[in-house]
Amino acid sequence: MAMLDKTYRPAEVEPKHYERWEAQGAFAAHTDSNAAPYTIMMPPPNVTGSLHMGHALTFTLQDVLIRYRRMTGKDALWQPGTDHAGIATQMVVERQLEAQKVTRHDLGRDNFIKRVWEWKAESGGTITRQLRRLGASPDWAKERFTMDEGLSAAVRKVFVTLHRQGLIYRAKRLVNWDPKLHTAISDLEVEQREVKGHMWHFRYPVEGMADTFITVATTRPETMLGDAAVAVHPEDERFAALVGKMVRLPIVNRLIPIVADEYSDPTKGTGAVKITPAHDFNDFQVGVRHDLPQINIFDRDARTIDEVPEGYRGLDRYDARKKVVEEFEALGLLDKIEPHTHMVPYGDRSGVVIEPWLTDQWFVDAATLAKPAIEAVETGKTRFVPKHWENTYFEWMRNIQPWCISRQIWWGHQVPAWYGPDGAFFVEETEDEARAAAAAHYGKDVELTRDSDVLDTWFSSALWPFSTLGWPEKTPELDRYYPGDVLVTGFDIIFFWVARMMMMGIHFMGDVPFRDIYIHALVRDEKGQKMSKSKGNIIDPLDLIEKYGCDALRFTLSALAAQGRDVKLAESRVEGYRNFATKLWNAARFCQMNECRPVAGFDPKAVKETVNRWIVAKTAELAAKVGTAIEGYRYDAAAGGAYQFVWGTFCDWYLEFAKPIFNGGDEAAKAETRATAAWVLDQILHVLHPLMPFITEELWGQIAERDGDLMLRSWPALDGLAAPEAEEEMDWVVRVISTVRGVRAEMNVPPSAQVDLLVSGLAETKRGWAKTHADLITRLVRLTAFDAQATPERVAQASSHGAAQMVVDEATLVMPLGGVIDVDKERSRLDKEIARLEGEIAKVDKKLGNADFVAKARPEVVEEQHERRADWAGAVDKLREALERLSGA
Repeated sequence: MAMLDKTYRPAEVEPKHYERWEAQGAFAAHTDSNAAPYTIMMPPPNVTGSLHMGHALTFTLQDVLIRYRRMTGKDALWQPGTDHAGIATQMVVERQLEAQKVTRHDLGRDNFIKRVWEWKAESGGTITRQLRRLGASPDWAKERFTMDEGLSAAVRKVFVTLHRQGLIYRAKRLVNWDPKLHTAISDLEVEQREVKGHMWHFRYPVEGMADTFITVATTRPETMLGDAAVAVHPEDERFAALVGKMVRLPIVNRLIPIVADEYSDPTKGTGAVKITPAHDFNDFQVGVRHDLPQINIFDRDARTIDEVPEGYRGLDRYDARKKVVEEFEALGLLDKIEPHTHMVPYGDRSGVVIEPWLTDQWFVDAATLAKPAIEAVETGKTRFVPKHWENTYFEWMRNIQPWCISRQIWWGHQVPAWYGPDGAFFVEETEDEARAAAAAHYGKDVELTRDSDVLDTWFSSALWPFSTLGWPEKTPELDRYYPGDVLVTGFDIIFFWVARMMMMGIHFMGDVPFRDIYIHALVRDEKGQKMSKSKGNIIDPLDLIEKYGCDALRFTLSALAAQGRDVKLAESRVEGYRNFATKLWNAARFCQMNECRPVAGFDPKAVKETVNRWIVAKTAELAAKVGTAIEGYRYDAAAGGAYQFVWGTFCDWYLEFAKPIFNGGDEAAKAETRATAAWVLDQILHVLHPLMPFITEELWGQIAERDGDLMLRSWPALDGLAAPEAEEEMDWVVRVISTVRGVRAEMNVPPSAQVDLLVSGLAETKRGWAKTHADLITRLVRLTAFDAQATPERVAQASSHGAAQMVVDEATLVMPLGGVIDVDKERSRLDKEIARLEGEIAKVDKKLGNADFVAKARPEVVEEQHERRADWAGAVDKLREALERLSGA
């Protein structure tokens, strides 16, 4: 085999391996295999999307699981696909048309839809190409799109079935209306923003009672044009005499009742509230309770309609507001205006204020569908990891509202409903079936018009776990891969997506769609702030891949993915793990230079040298530890364990211990150690592969001639390799060397300086070890003399001019420093440093003791202060120990 290059070049290596894996079908699941299936449904990214850091995290975590399960012999299906993303995609294409001064209405529906499909063919593949850059290994041959023919058929079938079961119905209800996009949007797509506005106090004259007024407070004066009542609390003494009387609505001149309703809060405003059932969700409920008329005053642009008084027609809502306030003032009915900060709903896509608007829409009876989905989590059929996310799920599911599933846009699954001439509708899977149903209803053929609405994007993605596998057809895939094993997703779509898949999966498949739901955190910047364009702190995963290689980014994200904690991503971390990849590459080169080649039939159980028995046992521990961590979704523990083993145990210790053997004259020991080193390196490549697929595959192929890819090799099952005596012995050597090295560094002993080390109180076994490994210890700690059986007198004498003392297990180690460092100077340096850090700690304590600071500061800032304090306190403890070590003198 050729010698490895001096440096690892990810940009050359990554595409080469990925293309080969994909071409060979290495990612494919095998429906006809005898292996146990393991399924992950990929949360389908928006077809408009491009890879951002949230994607990089979620898809890395899924790929780690799928690669690991594939190696453990499971028939692993990672089902890929993209989502048609209704409004988002329509907006992208409309923006492109806008540049050509064309609107979708100029094109007409059919031509516009054609344009969207053209756009998808050109640009829709960006995200899937970028997932390949990330090393993601889904079964691309099975890729689906929420608008492909099979999934569209599933959507029609579900809609028709739920409609027949009475779980989908059409109703005139208040919805969140987006006056810019001209569509209803769901509660989840509404963003509440804090706005500094005003509270206007209006006086409404009570009919039949001279000079008697009831004052109402409102933040939206324009809606008074649609008022249907004034409500007061039933127990509010102030208004008891007025309940049941009528009020003459100023400007409109309509008589409206004063009703008693608990919605009115006596402690807020004036205690009396105006009720506008057609323009406010709470007022709508009051209207239902008191049978009030629903008086709509707006059109789809949020402009006033002809039903309002003459001078007010055709006005924008904010112009209508101004005019209403001016007229109230002119009539002497404006009591006062107060500044008022309140929450205002905005459309998260359009950025305009949302108007509650009364329209005919299609709804799903979510409360009925939610019951078995709640029970599934209560009884543990599906579990959340971390567990506390189930509270968020329950809270939302137990208070779930009817789900408005119709959207007044063009891109999406068109509602399968057709209207007859008198407005009767026929819900069927095809137009022919609708015609037949209509003919049966009317007794003759009639002209039918299809409903122009499309379904909410989340309606089709709710079916994703089974529609992608071929439902409603009874396919072998559906039989084999449903339910999935785990869903990996961010907490922000527990409501949008997770809950809805649970409802639809249980309803149509009779079983939950997945056994585990692993919820990961957000990726924030290194200060813990959310990444956003406005802050300018967005980190592009593709830039990091270019700069440091894909493996470094994947390893960083895995290492930072601790359960229940946000991922604070600093570029320096990625750079650090790039250095880890370099360390692994260099270790492989070192092994090559020392002729460590894989030996066919090598039996790790048969090694004799203590140091080899030790590393073989540690390697077995590593494989078990990383496997268990990945199975428990402890990505940080998997990455941390692998990192410590490779960088520490293997590179820093084992290869150092092996050097004298490689350079020595004992041929049998040399051959065994070379074979062992090569074997350990191979196991490392296996264990790191799910986290770092590219560098491991490259080294695997370069180290030796082999058949097949590392990707498809089995996960190491290393049983019966424990070697307690060897482990105890070598771990002791490591402890001694680490302790002395640490103290040398703390005491500022120059690296070149050689020192003595005296040991007293060693137990008998360890005296033997000290003798065996004296050369190693002397070389690795840079000693002039190593006395493992020093007498107490010798120790006392050595300490008299200043020495560092340490304790390892039962023994005391003394390192005389008199002639090596200026002991007094070192003492005063330590004193100064302790004082400086204690000053810093006092400052933080003052801050954290200030209730005002803790209340007002962002949680991540407070968290950072706590972390700093902990770091400083740890440093102070270390410095105090160092001071105590400088005994004697």
